[in-house]
Amino acid sequence: MTESAVHSALWPAPYASGAVDATVTVPGSKSVTNRALVLAALAAEPGWLRRPLRSRDTLLMAEALRSMGVGIDEGVGPDGSGEAWRIIPNGLHGPATVDVGNAGTVMRFLPPVAALADGPIRFDGDPRSYERPLGAVITALRALGARIDDDNRGALPLTVFGGGALDGGVVEIDASSSSQFVSALLLSAPRFNQGVEVRHVGATLPSLPHIRMTVDMLRTIGAQVDTPESGGEANVWRVTPGALLGRDLTVEPDLSNAQPFLAAALITGGRVTIPDWPERTTQPGDALREIFTAMGGTYELTERGLTFTGTGTVHGIDWDLSEVGELTPGIAAVAALADSPSTLRGVAHLRLHETDRLAALTKEINELGGDVTETADGLHIRPRPLHGGTFHTYDDHRMATAGSIIGLAVNGVEIENVGTTAKTLPDFPTMWSDMLAGN
Repeated sequence: MTESAVHSALWPAPYASGAVDATVTVPGSKSVTNRALVLAALAAEPGWLRRPLRSRDTLLMAEALRSMGVGIDEGVGPDGSGEAWRIIPNGLHGPATVDVGNAGTVMRFLPPVAALADGPIRFDGDPRSYERPLGAVITALRALGARIDDDNRGALPLTVFGGGALDGGVVEIDASSSSQFVSALLLSAPRFNQGVEVRHVGATLPSLPHIRMTVDMLRTIGAQVDTPESGGEANVWRVTPGALLGRDLTVEPDLSNAQPFLAAALITGGRVTIPDWPERTTQPGDALREIFTAMGGTYELTERGLTFTGTGTVHGIDWDLSEVGELTPGIAAVAALADSPSTLRGVAHLRLHETDRLAALTKEINELGGDVTETADGLHIRPRPLHGGTFHTYDDHRMATAGSIIGLAVNGVEIENVGTTAKTLPDFPTMWSDMLAGN
């Protein structure tokens, strides 16, 4: 089958004939894996990364770092306890070409790393990556002393001419369209000569949990970070220059990728257990416990993991999702099956994600008979009886899982290019079928 045929192939979304009852082991967090890879590559000594996610985005990150001279050996851990990657910092150097695919973490986290390399590093990616916001990172890096050629586009493709070091210092940035802009500067900051003081000057700052995740991981490997939460100024983060330690890190399950499976329990009145759900985490997906409980389910968090139980009745919600925007597609899918309307707020920045998620959700749910309207910063969803049809994904993994959620309750939904889920959730179709079979 040709690549175009695979891309356009339709996957019949499985219909749930009864309540699901399954245990689903969710692979590791993409956000944690890619941050850990960057930090390990910048460390002063080798480290281990256990239970890493193997997906398109993380493999792109690993290959990009390898191209800059970092050693990443994939295998099992020193105690034979499962998959682990050994990361060996060998000094960063060019020339190299980085394929970012359509991964926001790769296109934003690695230009600051490239500025620390010795030689030119070219960045390119999928056509959609050219349209995604990057200008604020480019401008900030230039202010910190980097030399970048982007043909004045403020976007990909571009070349970073690494000089082996970067001055660093104070920089203002508008991260209203992505918290990754702040994380990108913080991750490499311990290696900047003066560290960095990042001052966010935009009107809003989405996905704050992801910045907290970055800070938490920096501190884990020895960095000194002052934040608004630790008594610093609002919207200001300071990282002190210093050596990063090689650590033995274990990647948590990706809680955002647990969303469709928890939604299946909610919608079908079933029960799904996600093993190893952490008691404390900076992952935005942890908010699903509260959100899906408000929509009609209950949960229990034990040593075994998180067990979520639904009644088969779904309630609408009015919710500010500004800190957990990536959960919006799955929540919208559930809301389309609810017994009352929902308003999802605070997510205008989703128009700049893998696709314009607000427009895409509106179009696809409405074409199945729904009643969704866009607002200035979100969606208003009035449940209607839905019917089968094609659910387009726009090369967006979370659109594919959203369509699959609807397909549980609506017979005849076909997902276009379900393979796009490999971006963060390898082999999703098999996991979905296994869940329905109770495996």
